[in-house]
Amino acid sequence: MITSSHIGPSRVISYLYVEDNDDIRESIESLIASDTRQITAVASAETALSLIAQSKYDVLMTDISLPGMQGTELARRWLAVNDAGWVIFCTGYDLKGGLETLGKNVRSALKTLEPEELDALLAEVDARIEAAT
Repeated sequence: MITSSHIGPSRVISYLYVEDNDDIRESIESLIASDTRQITAVASAETALSLIAQSKYDVLMTDISLPGMQGTELARRWLAVNDAGWVIFCTGYDLKGGLETLGKNVRSALKTLEPEELDALLAEVDARIEAAT
C-alpha cells in the first residue's frame, strides 16, 4: 500500500470511486485506501447517485466513460448539490482543458499515472479539504 509522505488530515477523507472495470477498480481502490482515506468503490454512476443520496463524501473520483450515465454528468449532478466537493476524473483520456467549466475543485488523473503521482494528487486534495474545514 502506498502511503503519503505528508502529515495526514486530522479526520478521515471519504472518497466515492466509480469505475466499471473490476480489475482497475480493485487496483485503484487498494492504491488510494489508507488510514486517512475511506473509499467506497462502485461500478456505475447510477449506484454512485444512490449512495450520494444516503451519505456524504468529500471526493468523487470517477471514470469518464461509464455504461449508462457518463462520469462527467455524474460529476455535474454531484457538484450541483455539493459545491465544496472535489472531483477527480481517473480516465484514459488526456483532459488538457475544459475542467474549469465544472468548478475549481476538479482535477484529472490518467489511469496510467504512476502510483507516486496519484498519491501526490490525492495528498494535495486531502490537504485542501483539510484546510477548508
